[in-house]
Amino acid sequence: MIPKELQNIIDNADQNMDESVQYFKKELSHVRAGKAQTSLLDGIKVDYYGSKTPLNQLANVSAPEARLLTVQPYDKSSLEDIEKAIMAGGLGLNPSNDGNLIRIPLPILSEERRQELVKHVKKIAEDARISIRNIRREANDEIKNKVDKDSLPEDSRFEAEEEIQQSTDGHTKKVDELLESKEKEILTV
Repeated sequence: MIPKELQNIIDNADQNMDESVQYFKKELSHVRAGKAQTSLLDGIKVDYYGSKTPLNQLANVSAPEARLLTVQPYDKSSLEDIEKAIMAGGLGLNPSNDGNLIRIPLPILSEERRQELVKHVKKIAEDARISIRNIRREANDEIKNKVDKDSLPEDSRFEAEEEIQQSTDGHTKKVDELLESKEKEILTV
């Protein structure tokens, strides 16, 4: 039986690991795969009246076709600012505007570009794994200090550390599954 003080540390670590996995999922949604997804533009911030505003607050973003995104601004005067922000977004996209609507054709990914994206996704996955392992290390240190400070039984420390390790393994497995799925999506022509 794990003492309540140690269980709180375990629960906290588990929650932090969940947040790392969620952040990884969010980062994956910004990586372009084969077909158009509106989430591709989620990271774009537009300089709108002196403040950086998320694109989805200034315009309606949609994917009417598999290789096309459209951006319909709520305020027509922001059209050029939105276009500049998309070009500066580092996604390699070339938007064109017709005065009312911005069309963003998504070019077919070359094999070389697909490999670059896979490398990028693997790096994001490794960062997520490192984050999870850091949470494990901090939780284990906290458990060790708590056991020493409160004179708790040594067995409870080992039980708690084992539970932390199981949580770490589970979260790392989730990251690996998400990575594998995204890799398939990117490499599918």
